[in-house]
Amino acid sequence: MTALPLPDLLLLLAALVAAGLAGGLVAGVFGVGGGTVIVPAVFYAFEVLGVGGEGNLHVAIGTSLLTIVATSWRSLRAHRKHGAVDEGVLKTWTPWVAVGGLIGAAVAGVTSMEGLALVYGVCLALVAAQMGLLPEHVTLRRDLPEGWGRRATGTVIGGLSAMMGIGGGSFGGMMMTLCGRPIHQAVATASGFGVAIGAAAALGFVAFGWDAGGRPPFSVGYVNVPAAVVMGVLTTAVAPLGARLAHALDRRVLRKAFAVYLLATAMSVAWKAL
Repeated sequence: MTALPLPDLLLLLAALVAAGLAGGLVAGVFGVGGGTVIVPAVFYAFEVLGVGGEGNLHVAIGTSLLTIVATSWRSLRAHRKHGAVDEGVLKTWTPWVAVGGLIGAAVAGVTSMEGLALVYGVCLALVAAQMGLLPEHVTLRRDLPEGWGRRATGTVIGGLSAMMGIGGGSFGGMMMTLCGRPIHQAVATASGFGVAIGAAAALGFVAFGWDAGGRPPFSVGYVNVPAAVVMGVLTTAVAPLGARLAHALDRRVLRKAFAVYLLATAMSVAWKAL
């Protein structure tokens, strides 16, 4: 694998630092997973610099999943200090979102960049619509599903999150609020799903991308090691600040502004890949 020229390497490093800082704040404030920032930033950095190839989106997603393990753990610890985490939900749902994360990694491993971009764009647009259009207190049922409903829903949450490179906050938080849980409890509890999803899915992206072509330099499977280290350190450091801000700010304007960003990102990633 060819080393990057120094100017390109510095540009890539700057993009990763910015993505890591923004991703950490996003993970803490919104509980939607820093992957909504990290995936497009890393993907565009690889594309603009002309490194890698048809595996660039896979590597961006796999790298994001590895950083999510540390970020989600720090975010979960910060939310626990506020007493907002439902430990019972976290314990009973985590195994199923982890299974879903592994399944999602396997599906992504045999999906083309164009197909993965379509899944990413459509799902991110749905998250944007939920954040920007639905009031936070809309509910579809009184409480969370149990039994096979829990197994199926948790697996779907983990699978879609893995294919997008995000933690469980986006779909997990959405599911909990639609099932009548307070928004702060939903954000806090769903942030813990990211540990299970990130660990299981990142291992899957390493395994299923082990011999794949079109990857940027210094990638192990579909995980880029330097990018994961840089962003993992930064997002882990910044996530607790985001969690504190989540409990101190009026989130309504922020949610709508971030929804616009998500929609624009979904469209741009899909356009670039397709």
